[in-house]
Amino acid sequence: MVFPTAYVTALSSATLRVLAYIFFRWIPGHQLPPIIYSALLVYLSSYLFTPLLILQPAKHNSRRRKQQVPQTNGILSEDIEVRKKNTVEDLEGLGFEIVSGGPEDTPETPTLVQDPDSDTTFELSSQNNTFNVILDVLRSMLLGLPSPANALWGMATVAINVILVLGVLDVVYRGPMLYQSHELSFSRVGYVSDTSAKILVREPDNSQTPVYVSYRGAPSAGLGDAWKSVGTVYSLSNGTDYTATFTIWGLRPSTHYEYAASNNHAGFFKTTPRAGQMPPGSKKLTFLTSSCIKPRFPYNPFQHPLSIPGLKHLAKWVPELHASFMLFLGDFIYIDVPHRFGTDAETYRREYRQVYSSPDWPGATANLPWLHVIDDHEIANDWDKQTRDPYQAATDPFDIYHTSLNPPPALPNASYFQFTQGPASFFMMDTRRHRDPELPASAHSHGKSILGQTQLSSLLDYLKRDEPAGVKWKFVISSIPFTRNWRINAKDTWSNYLHERRIILEAMWDVGMRGDGIGVVILSGDRHEFAATAFPPPKNSKWPLSATVHEFSTSPLSMFYLPLRSYWEVPGEDDVEEVCIKYAPDGNSKFGAVELEEVKGGEQGLLRFRLFIDGVESWDYVLTTPPAVSGGGRSKDAIWG
Repeated sequence: MVFPTAYVTALSSATLRVLAYIFFRWIPGHQLPPIIYSALLVYLSSYLFTPLLILQPAKHNSRRRKQQVPQTNGILSEDIEVRKKNTVEDLEGLGFEIVSGGPEDTPETPTLVQDPDSDTTFELSSQNNTFNVILDVLRSMLLGLPSPANALWGMATVAINVILVLGVLDVVYRGPMLYQSHELSFSRVGYVSDTSAKILVREPDNSQTPVYVSYRGAPSAGLGDAWKSVGTVYSLSNGTDYTATFTIWGLRPSTHYEYAASNNHAGFFKTTPRAGQMPPGSKKLTFLTSSCIKPRFPYNPFQHPLSIPGLKHLAKWVPELHASFMLFLGDFIYIDVPHRFGTDAETYRREYRQVYSSPDWPGATANLPWLHVIDDHEIANDWDKQTRDPYQAATDPFDIYHTSLNPPPALPNASYFQFTQGPASFFMMDTRRHRDPELPASAHSHGKSILGQTQLSSLLDYLKRDEPAGVKWKFVISSIPFTRNWRINAKDTWSNYLHERRIILEAMWDVGMRGDGIGVVILSGDRHEFAATAFPPPKNSKWPLSATVHEFSTSPLSMFYLPLRSYWEVPGEDDVEEVCIKYAPDGNSKFGAVELEEVKGGEQGLLRFRLFIDGVESWDYVLTTPPAVSGGGRSKDAIWG
């Protein structure tokens, strides 16, 4: 018979193993560890009360003691005899009494066993062969049940479940608890323009103060070897998490420089070309885009607790791509995944320090400026509570490590940014600080906003403004997807703010009909998938087909992806058609390289988007800026033909 505790044992074991796999490979959600811990407790408790052997009731009267069973003729296999002898000895050691079929009997003799605590006699199958042993072992290892064949297999299946839970504990607690990174000392480059550069230095060791930074032209620049002082900071305190930001002014465009800090950190950077100009030589400006980082995911117990596999993939391509900067579109940390340890500023600061302490950070970022926008996991999942707690604590380290190195704000004290580099200008939106609640107002509500009125006005002014000669592209940067085609948790995207989105889309289409040859592209992240989407203007409208807006949404740089498919085209709403160009959901690491070139003659700009998944270039796509305004019908191919 099968004891009830066996069902509980098998179910709790299966629950633990399936959820552990999901946690290690698919999504390290904070909901899973408590369930996994509980499943182990249930499993161990039920396992101890599950008999070693699952026996079948005999079909005859069970009240006989030591009934003699007739011997049968046959050849006794020595192997079967040994295993039967061991099995009988195990049963006797547990208090069972052998009624018949002991080691002196033939293999065909049924083994009858009397339970000392009841009047029931059980029959132990005499088919004690290799096939049955294998079945017993598989049942034990797959279902987590005790093994009738060998107690060691039962111990092994218990060990598997215990090790899985230890792995979950390792993910949740080892990095945050053992790697506080208080001792982190490093420097990095932030925003670099044609005439300036920002450098951040962190130094918690007071013996290294004062900290001063110097710079000079790189040997290849031919500017001489003389070092020039940038400035000196005489003390660093916990108020800025022991960091200081230095700004270098008076630099030459498109020139290589090197810098050195007094605490033994150094690096290189290259200034950008003047607005409207292309870099000399290559005549191509390249930058990178991605979002979402979580150390040690997918889980590998042999990796450093702060390892970031996606940075290794990035490091392989940085030297070849010659990128000017990285646009990182949010979720630099995951404060609530897999466990939130607090809502104070120090808890948030620790998460930033751990990313910067990763052994994989220097190789991918040594001379690559990173620019940042904030998203929800730097605060809390699906954040829509504006500046309520813990917003101030959450933005404390973001301002220290990221805002201080970003381009100038679009307005004084604003959390959104604007800048121009070479043939492109950029508007970096803040989609969290000013966001109205996602519910209960409908997506079409006229009063519902992601940006807030001031930021929306700044964005519309940016889209309307004339650009310097030679600027061919306007990039609008959003931490969340602009398209409605992502259908899972759509309330957290622009899909839930359609009225404001329509205002922005019309302003973007207006750019394409002005006739000045400027294209509009949206760059976004957040979804842990990649999709390229086209937004052609409504048919028979005032806007020409050439005003089509394109979005490239790329993530994660190093995080999970789900095997579920969450992006598909939906019927046009309010005459807005959203056409899928490319959808690539799989891969734990994705980043895009945007390459801007001039079409021969300089009248149009060319954009090549290159997608990299798990370190391999997987797809590329080419756009050109709008030609002369033209009308007429459209086909799907015409949108990007």
